[in-house]
Amino acid sequence: MAKLRKLGRTTDHRTAMLRNLVTSLLKDGKIETTVTRAKETRRMAEKMVTLGKRGDLHARRQALSYIYDETVVKKLFDEIAPNYADRNGGYTKILKLGPRRGDGSEMVILKLV
Repeated sequence: MAKLRKLGRTTDHRTAMLRNLVTSLLKDGKIETTVTRAKETRRMAEKMVTLGKRGDLHARRQALSYIYDETVVKKLFDEIAPNYADRNGGYTKILKLGPRRGDGSEMVILKLV
């Protein structure tokens, strides 16, 4: 099994943060975050798009159990997933921006392809 990054957070904080990042990514199409957060967010976002491609009721309920906003789930199943119907993975792209001014942490833009 692939090892999860802990991101310096407790389990509850980490899962809530990742759920928020995935929800924002699917709602807006792109987010700006650090490299490690983007890599973890990418894992879950790709799983959500795969659920959207399945399109059945069980997949919709699984997505609703992870994504906070029902309108984002509707957008995922109705608009986002059909765009990737012929694509097998690789739904996101990471673009490096450079270091953050405050602490020098490497920043990226995570966006849907």
